[in-house]
Amino acid sequence: MTTNFDAIIIGSGQAGPFLAVRLAAAGKTVALIERNVLGGTCVNTGCTPTKAMVACAKVAHMARDAAKFGVHIQSDITISLAEIKSRSDQIVQNSRDSLRKMLDNAKGCTIIYRQAKFVSPHEAQVGSETLRADQIFINVGGRAASPNLPGLKDIHYLTNSTLLQLAELPRHLIVVGGGAVGVEFAQIFRRLGSEVTLVEMKSALVHREDGAASKLMGELFEQEGIRLRLNSECVSFSPLSDGVCVHVSCKSDEPEVHGSHVLLAMGRVPNTSDLGLDTAGVYTDPQGFIPVDDQLRTNVPHIWALGDCNRRGAFTHTSYNDFEIVAANLLDGASRRVTDRIPVRATYSDPPLAQVGMTEEEARASGRKLSIATRPMRSVARAIEKGETFGFMKAIIDAETKRILGATIFGVGGDEAIHCILSTMYANQPYTTLTSAVHIHPTVAELIPTLLGSLKPAS
Repeated sequence: MTTNFDAIIIGSGQAGPFLAVRLAAAGKTVALIERNVLGGTCVNTGCTPTKAMVACAKVAHMARDAAKFGVHIQSDITISLAEIKSRSDQIVQNSRDSLRKMLDNAKGCTIIYRQAKFVSPHEAQVGSETLRADQIFINVGGRAASPNLPGLKDIHYLTNSTLLQLAELPRHLIVVGGGAVGVEFAQIFRRLGSEVTLVEMKSALVHREDGAASKLMGELFEQEGIRLRLNSECVSFSPLSDGVCVHVSCKSDEPEVHGSHVLLAMGRVPNTSDLGLDTAGVYTDPQGFIPVDDQLRTNVPHIWALGDCNRRGAFTHTSYNDFEIVAANLLDGASRRVTDRIPVRATYSDPPLAQVGMTEEEARASGRKLSIATRPMRSVARAIEKGETFGFMKAIIDAETKRILGATIFGVGGDEAIHCILSTMYANQPYTTLTSAVHIHPTVAELIPTLLGSLKPAS
């Protein structure tokens, strides 16, 4: 049996549901196929639950430091991971329910909870039914990578998904991987009361970020009692009677770390291996990602790839922008492009590390004549009042065009304040637009004009 639709969307991550609703509103019949639950990584195992946990961990951290603010708690602080999980689960469920309501109200949209597999360039098999459409959109996201490391198959390890299911705090959590996922979970569980060791093969945490910020992240973690094992090459694993042993080859420190739990946070892989993409003629790269053009089309003109599986962003905000690009081009006659967007991201440590455009290292490598300004967060009145003065702000300017090339804010409110700079970059205005602006006092963003007023030629 074959059922015809105008469009098929495979996957309900950030781009999928909104594209389904937009296409349905334009009068198209749409099949949205989801193998598991609505919302994809962000809602279920990414942004929503982890940022809920970041908030809980911050409360615990502030409670321990309450006396610094003249607030005295007369009993010991206790942590219930089960209650934290319950709160997070409810937030996740509310998000799923909201998506379901939105889709149920979209006339012409059908949700199908099954695994999809291409059987031809225009057809996908779901159970015993074949669906056919003139336009197909792949939005299957990704999952935690499981590298082929020695001994990994002999132990029970956690990923960002399974870690969220724990109901009791790990005695000693070993985090393998110092990128955004590893950094966020390491700090969360340390603040909740676990002993934490973070193992990273590179010489610094979040090594793709601004060099000064990367170094400072390590200092923050050491201050909070997280043990760092950097330059950890030749990582391997073996089971223990009460946990797991992580073997590391380092230039210093002990060659083994013993813990109760291991979190593997070593990158992501796309969920494309079981889609039958070869049957549809859709190319993938050696890692399974789907190459797309500037309008997010695959090599097959009527098939698009959106979100994490296309390797053009791997963030919730870039996935949503993928939807906006495709919808505008198909339905509004626009000619939007992926390359029009400015890179922006944040690592949700506390304080957060926000980055827009180029890092200082990338800007220097570009060969441009630069002006650079840096200010510590301890000079921000709002940070002082909140008692959160850790970190810095940095801006990098093209000295000839006066345009902002990039900025880093590693400090309280940095993930919000960075948007002042981002908006100026999108407007293609010189940095002096911000130096002339009047910002509210006291805020973190108010220091941005001051920061830009202190630019100096890069040495």
